[in-house]
Amino acid sequence: MNVSIGDQVRLIGAQPFLKTADPMPMLRPPDLVDLDEVGIVVALQPGDTVAVRFTRGTFLLKVEALTVVEDQVSS
Repeated sequence: MNVSIGDQVRLIGAQPFLKTADPMPMLRPPDLVDLDEVGIVVALQPGDTVAVRFTRGTFLLKVEALTVVEDQVSS
């Protein structure tokens, strides 16, 4: 899956932990991000990792753990 900066994404499943995107990353509990919460990709990192900003912080996540949110048009 290809993601770009500015894409809206969601977690596919629960994570064992979350790693902050701070200059000195820290491990945080996984309950800081709900599975239905939409985040925004703010940076692309090496190794198929992206920084995603959610309500409670910005976290480093593998691309495989995310799905892109498609725009839903109301009819």
